[in-house]
Amino acid sequence: MSNEYLEKEKGIGFFERYLSVWVILCIVVGIAVGQFLPQVPETLSRFEYAQVSVPVAILIWLMIYPMMAQVDFSSIVNAGKKPKGLVITLVVNWLIKPFTMYFFAWLFFKILFEPFIPADLAAQYIAGAVLLGAAPCTAMVFVWSLLTKGNAGYTLVQVSVNDLILIFAYAPIVMFLLRINDFIIPFDTIFLSIVLFIVIPLLAGYLSRIVLVKRKGLEWFETVYLKNASKFTIVGLLLTLITIFSFQGDVILSNPIHIGLIAVPLIIQTLFIFVIAYLWAKVWKIEHSVAAPAAMIGTSNFFELAVAVAIALFGLNSGATLVTVVGVLVEVPLMLFLVRIANNTRHWFPEGQYSKG
Repeated sequence: MSNEYLEKEKGIGFFERYLSVWVILCIVVGIAVGQFLPQVPETLSRFEYAQVSVPVAILIWLMIYPMMAQVDFSSIVNAGKKPKGLVITLVVNWLIKPFTMYFFAWLFFKILFEPFIPADLAAQYIAGAVLLGAAPCTAMVFVWSLLTKGNAGYTLVQVSVNDLILIFAYAPIVMFLLRINDFIIPFDTIFLSIVLFIVIPLLAGYLSRIVLVKRKGLEWFETVYLKNASKFTIVGLLLTLITIFSFQGDVILSNPIHIGLIAVPLIIQTLFIFVIAYLWAKVWKIEHSVAAPAAMIGTSNFFELAVAVAIALFGLNSGATLVTVVGVLVEVPLMLFLVRIANNTRHWFPEGQYSKG
């Protein structure tokens, strides 16, 4: 995504700013559909292939494709020019974050919240947290970068590199942590999930970007095509959430306190990762326009992917899927809070020329 395109954006959009509100409304609508129109989830459950819900897969493609189309892999050639910010992002995302997410989920769901959460459900909650923790942010980080006056070009480099690593690292990390949690996931099942929800959308976004930029130009692609395509993300996300909660209604109505319990380790994990990445950038004296986005990429999650994989591996009405959706619920207000912290501590970092790595 070009600097000019990001500079034209005035800030976080109306939909993104109130995403948690929309999620709450989807919870209400979805539960109502499940309780009063049970034939809807019953009908949807019939359309499955290899344990993947076909209707939900289509909705998730609508969510993920516009995000993947934003990524310009030609920017990766600039990755070596400012290595420190990229090192922080990669180490935090792939060597720290998935494992601390597992630890906090295990600590709260298995130990501290044991009186409130049955053991089998706690295991599913941990699995959902793992799926979130292993997926670094892909799209919303452009918004966080913008709100912190981040270096848009460098943010693009970070996202592009992480997306490539995601293809190869997500499955092994998830399978390893789920195995620790006593979930043995067949390789072909998770491989299908990676192909469906990472490789296909990424390839479609890459090819459409090349073809349309060649035919219409970069400015048209970013200001017209991506703007219109993002509307499908909104529709896909809302309909997916309603569908999920139409299956989750009985679980939520019988355990309403679980939403709050699930949110606790997710919030702690988010704050913990932000502190690690942000203070590391301060110690390395990285320019704030690189430090803030570097911290935000690891702090926030690619929750669309986590939701998709949770549905594919565990089903629409699973505890794992519920955790990934709660991740959507808490992420935006929490990230806006961290954006404010980043902006208020700008003076901690050098300004101007990026310090040499």
